[in-house]
Amino acid sequence: MGIKWTDLQEIAIQLSDKYEDVDPRYVNFVDLRDWVVALEDFDDDPERCGERILEGIQAAWIEEAD
Repeated sequence: MGIKWTDLQEIAIQLSDKYEDVDPRYVNFVDLRDWVVALEDFDDDPERCGERILEGIQAAWIEEAD
């Protein structure tokens, strides 16, 4: 079972592991969306993502990085 847009915490964990040298506070939403879609376990419609979802992912990633 793959990762969906609603799996904010799991996405944040995987992004934190994959981009450990990146400060998530400074990632723009275009890059963030592309990075999530490129995750190996990602299995959702790339077009079903909106700004609120990306904000949630970024917030979870910031929390994971701290």
